[in-house]
Formats: sequence, C-alpha cells, structure tokens
Amino acid sequence: MARLILKSPYIKSTGGASGYLRYIATRERVELIPDDRPPTRKQEQLIAKLVKDFPDSKTLYEYEDYLTKPTKVNASAFITLALEANWDAIHESDQYMKYIATRPRAECIGAHGLFGDDDAVSLEKAMEELERYTGNVWTHIISLKREDAVRLGFDNAAAWRNLIRAHRNDIAAAMKIPPGDFRWYAAFHDEGEHPHIHMMAWSAKPGQAYLSKEGIRQIKSKLTNDIFRNEMLHLYEQKSESRDELVRQARRAMLELVQTMRDSMCDHPDAEQLVLELAAQLGTVKGKKSYGYLPKRLKNLVDEIVNEMERLPVVNKCYDHWLMLQGKVDSYYRDKPQERIPLSQQKEFRQIKNAVIHEAERLRSGEITFEEKDLGRYDEPEEYRNASYDYWTLRDIIRDERLTMEERNDAVSEMDKLAESGDRYAQYLMGKLWRDGPLLIPDSVEARYWFERAAEQGHLTAQYSLAKLYLSDDVEVRDIRLGLNWLYTAAVNGSSCAMYRLAKECLKGELIEKDTEHATEWFTKSAERGNPYAQYMLGKLYLTGKEVHYDEEQAVHWLTQSAEQSNQYAQYLLSHLEENRPPSAMLAVTRLLHHMSRIFQDNSVPKSRPGGIQIDRKRLKKLQEKRMASGHKPDDHEEQWPDMTM
Repeated sequence: MARLILKSPYIKSTGGASGYLRYIATRERVELIPDDRPPTRKQEQLIAKLVKDFPDSKTLYEYEDYLTKPTKVNASAFITLALEANWDAIHESDQYMKYIATRPRAECIGAHGLFGDDDAVSLEKAMEELERYTGNVWTHIISLKREDAVRLGFDNAAAWRNLIRAHRNDIAAAMKIPPGDFRWYAAFHDEGEHPHIHMMAWSAKPGQAYLSKEGIRQIKSKLTNDIFRNEMLHLYEQKSESRDELVRQARRAMLELVQTMRDSMCDHPDAEQLVLELAAQLGTVKGKKSYGYLPKRLKNLVDEIVNEMERLPVVNKCYDHWLMLQGKVDSYYRDKPQERIPLSQQKEFRQIKNAVIHEAERLRSGEITFEEKDLGRYDEPEEYRNASYDYWTLRDIIRDERLTMEERNDAVSEMDKLAESGDRYAQYLMGKLWRDGPLLIPDSVEARYWFERAAEQGHLTAQYSLAKLYLSDDVEVRDIRLGLNWLYTAAVNGSSCAMYRLAKECLKGELIEKDTEHATEWFTKSAERGNPYAQYMLGKLYLTGKEVHYDEEQAVHWLTQSAEQSNQYAQYLLSHLEENRPPSAMLAVTRLLHHMSRIFQDNSVPKSRPGGIQIDRKRLKKLQEKRMASGHKPDDHEEQWPDMTM
C-alpha cells in the first residue's frame, strides 16, 4: 500500500540550525552501488549504534529495507536518513559528524537545492537568519518509496516545491503559527529507493510554534490527500478491481455475521450479571441517563459490558472485518497498521454504549418488552370464505410478478370496480394496495376509505387493519379513539391478532389505562386461538411473576406452545429454565446483541476521509455551544437509534 512517511524532529536554538540548512541545501544524491554487496563492518556498527541511540529510527522505510535485504546500498540509505532525522542530537558528536562530512551532496536548483516561498532563495541570507534565531526549528523529513514517487510525479524538486507552497498555510496552522509569521525552507534529495525532502520550519516569533502528534497527523493528512488524490479517488469510489473484490468479500462476510447477530439469542451469563449491576446502580443516578452524563464508575461498567459482548465469537469476527475494511482507508494516513483497540474504546461504535444504558434502564424500570420478530408478516391472515371467482382471478394476476406491469395495473383497475360494486374482499385488497403499494402510490386516506367499507361489512382482517391504521403515526389518519374501537371490535369478533394487540395496549398503559387483568385475559384468548406471540408473552409473564403471579407450570405450557411454532425466544427461555437466570436480563442481553447488529451494519462501509463532509471549525464550535446550551455535556456522544422491539 502506498503511503507517505513524515518525521518532524526539531533543532533547539543552540542546535546548529544554520549548519543543518547548509547540509540539506548542498548535499548531492547518494551514489548507487550497482550490486548487492553486503554492508561493511563499519556500516553494521553504525546502524547498531543508531537504532540503540534512536529507537524511533526503526520506523523508517529504509530500516525495513535494510532488514529485508542487508546490502551496502540499503545500509547507506538508512544511515543517512537516521542521521538527518536526529540532527539535533548528533550534530556535536564527532563520530556521527565524521560520517556526515563524507556524504555526497544533494540535487541542486542552481547553486544549491534550497527552495521556499520565494523563487530565488539566498542560502547565505537564510543561514544568517537562522544564526540569529533563538527559538526552535522543526526539521520535517517527508519521504515516498521510489516507485510511488515516480508514478505520482514526485521524483523532482519542482513537484515538491509546488506541493509545500500549496500547503504552507496548512503546515503553519498545524504548528500553531500564524501564516504571516511562518518561515520555511526545503530541499529535495533524490536518494536511493526513498526520495524525500528536508523541510525546516519555524516562527518569526521565537516560542510561538508548537507541534503536537495531532499537528503532525494534520500535516500528513493534507499532504497525503494531495499526493495520492487520484489514487484515493479510485480507492474511495471503489474503482480498483482488486480492492473492490476484497471489500466486497469482507463486507459480505461482515453482513452475514450481522444477520447472524440479528437472528441469534445471546447466551452470556457474565454480561447478564453486569447489566443487572448497571441497572441497579442507574437508580442512584439523577438526570439524563446517557454515557456522557454518567459518573466515571458507571462509564467503566458500561465499557466492561461492551467488552464482554465483544468476546462473543460473532461480534469479535464482525469487529475484525470492520477493522480490516477501515484499515484500507487508514493505511494512507498511518505509518503503522492501526492497533486493535477494545470495541468499547472505538469511537465509531460509541452508539453501543447508549444501547447498553438503554437496556439496563429498561431492566431497572421493569418495562415490559415485546419480542415480535416479523410480526407484520403474519398478523393479517387472508379471508376467502365465499369470495367470488372474479376476486380470485384478479387477485392472482395482481400478485403474479411474472406478468407485465400493464397487465397487473389493468387487474387493479378491475379490482377497483369490483370493490365499488360492494365486494368486501375486493375492498380489503384495495385498502392493502393503497396502504402498501407497489402498484398504487401509497395513500393512507384511500386505504382508510376501503378498509372502512370492508370492515363495516364484517371483514375481520379489515377491521384489524383499520385499527392499526388509526393507531399508526400517520398524521393524516391517526385517531386513537377510533383505532381502539375498531381494535376492540376485531378482538370481540375473533381476531387473535387484534386480541394480542389489545392485550399489549392494556399492559403498556400508554393509549388506555393500564389493566393487567384485562391484558392477561386477552393474551389468554389470543393464545388459545394459536397466536404464537400471545403464547410467548403469556408464558413470559407467568415466568417472571411481575405483572401476574408466578406460575411455572403455566409458563412452561404456553412457552412450549409458542416454541412448537418456532418462536426462538420461547425456545431460549425453555432451554434455560433450570438455570435460575432472570429472564428479563437474558432477554436484555439478546436485545443488546440485536442493537449491535444494526450498528455494525450502519458502519459496514468504511469511512472515506477525504470524500466526507467537512464542517467549518467555527460552525462546529457553534453547534457544540448550542448542544451544551440544551443541556448536553461537552463529552456527551449520545446517538439516536430506534427501539428494536414493538
């Protein structure tokens, strides 16, 4: 992978800055040895001393090349760059300076190789300026592999001069120097396998400059974006076939793991205990319960829960795939591969922390949850008793995706006529088509019209569908009173799905007054009619003993009924019945796993740094101030995410 190497040591005011300037301005490119002779004994000794005195030298390209292939050429290249990167420490060392003094000189632009803001640079005047200067001078060394330099056009002084001039204000900003006070000179060294530039940078006002690790990263990022612009566009637009395939394979594997997470029950007793502990301690916390607001001891507990979840094989593998994908982007910015930090410390997944808090708080409050996977697919059973031949014929045409859209649309027109004639089955189907599409553009008002006509004729599923429509969040049709009336009507008339929904409303107490007794009655009636969701809820209620009296026999009976209809939640509770683990905690951890699956899916495409939206620093500050004025703490990273249960 192509990348840019940046080293940014500095020379103190007494560190021979002017001498270093002359050195980089006048040295020629090193003479290449045409064969692969081994390094001399003197070179080996000097390299051993360099890596001992300056361990950071091991990060240079040249050291890697030397270890891979220990030749005179590679030894010479490493020694040169290591010495230059540590000038401040070695300029007064006789042993090192003897070697430097024997080095050939650099590629020159005219009499010397120095360039800066001005086209014509006087070496003498520059040296005089540095002789008088009392502050620190940073000595950036920026290098590329030869193959990359040649391919990208950075194998000459002019290209580097234009690059640095274009980004001199960016470099100044990273060094905390106002552009007007920024001073710099540089020289290009076309040496060995790693052509590079030496850049000296300082402030006209001593003591003003400051370069942190973040500043170095900013410089490298700016230069990397420019140097690799075309290649990075290919990378981020996925135009490299080899990388495309790698990304596709990794993302495919990641999404398969995500699906596994989404479909799995989580058997993790250690995580359950930690969630229970967090739930208990959240009761002592006042105010908003989000990660940014929690005391440190609870933040640590949340992190511990996330780390426990990471130990699950499916989560661990998914995280590994994400790191690999993101590493493709980060390799342009980092000299070393990104270390694998715990999931709890990965900023891209901080949503998980608030998911943990949400589930723990739900557990603490004793909130009833409804684990209804894919309920919407099965809660509107088709009615067909006494349906007409015309209805069946048109319905089959409408559903047949092998037919042309024109044929299916014609069938919809005919079905509309049949509905207008008073056919309740046609009326219900027209309601579904207006509600769900795709042959008709969804229109909730039209859907309500047809559902009402069918419901008034006693169409049971239409009554339930109408109730759901009135109770939906659609402002055009929402009417809680009518919705509850039709829900009760459908339940009384024998709809097990309506019974289940009515039981839920009685238990939640949000739309109507909470009534546990009536909720249990409706759950029982629905369960007796074979509704697997009602059977599961009834079994869970008897098992937890919170809303109704504890009854293990009843719990096992109803959970078994639901499990036999492939309800995985019922199957899970039954399989752990003898372990005396709180069902609420077991389910909370499972829901957390499902939350994590969604968060991983949202992050399944690696962030493309250069192509992302850039927010002006002042604008970002205003947004942060606005958040804080609304009650958020500076480190509050709360994310919004949907509830995973219905």
